[in-house]
Amino acid sequence: MSTTLYQQIQEFYDASSGLWEEIWGEHMHHGYYGADGKQQKDRRQAQIDLIEELLKWSKVKDAENILDVGCGIGGSSLYLAQKFNAKSTGITLSPVQATRATQRALEANLSTRSQFLVANAQEMPFADNSFDLVWSLESGEHMPDKTKFLQECYRVLKPGGTLIMVTWCHRPTDKSPLTADEQKHLQDIYRVYCLPYVISLPEYEAIAHQLPLNNIRTADWSTAVAPFWNIVIDSAFTPQAFLGLLFSGWSTIQGALSLGLMRRGYERGLIRFGLLCGQK
Repeated sequence: MSTTLYQQIQEFYDASSGLWEEIWGEHMHHGYYGADGKQQKDRRQAQIDLIEELLKWSKVKDAENILDVGCGIGGSSLYLAQKFNAKSTGITLSPVQATRATQRALEANLSTRSQFLVANAQEMPFADNSFDLVWSLESGEHMPDKTKFLQECYRVLKPGGTLIMVTWCHRPTDKSPLTADEQKHLQDIYRVYCLPYVISLPEYEAIAHQLPLNNIRTADWSTAVAPFWNIVIDSAFTPQAFLGLLFSGWSTIQGALSLGLMRRGYERGLIRFGLLCGQK
């Protein structure tokens, strides 16, 4: 991972995570609004529902030692640790996030079986075959080498263990290449959210076959999560959020001003919410 990109991602999440938690809570990912995207529900409940729907879809019913790659402030890590009575480890590029996740583990009485580290997902500080569940919820889009990222997830996964990866993708390009306008739209998203690039779900599946993961399954849940961005946009116009933005720095303000990029990306079918799971 290039030093510049590493620093950009770290600084973005160092600056924005506190405000996100204040407005939205501990889960820093999309919500699930039913397969058709039309269910009305509390925004935080929608985020918890996404975790539960992912577990149901991947058929994961238990775990003993979990790795959360791109853990944020520990939302998924602690939820899964509590649900499965498991050990959990989270990694992030943001020291602010790692510190806050550690505090939250203490508050939840989970500190004896949870740990949070500042680490690079493409060079993880773990032995081979360490975890029976590797969970990556909306972090793959930040990875500058998608193949190396998945190879690392596979390396630390125990034989028989499950990898669940959920990531932002662009539409498949087997029938038509990305247009110049679509490429510009993506570049605008990359710049705002510190992304090197995204790929399509079929490209991720091809990498997974090379690892090789077994029992590979993929799904596109774009319709189910797309309402999330309208709800985030609405929340950004509250007095609490406006005041928070003023004190959180330019990168966070720019991110808030650019929320429409993601909404339009979903509306035009360019941005896709891709799921992949498989066993080692």
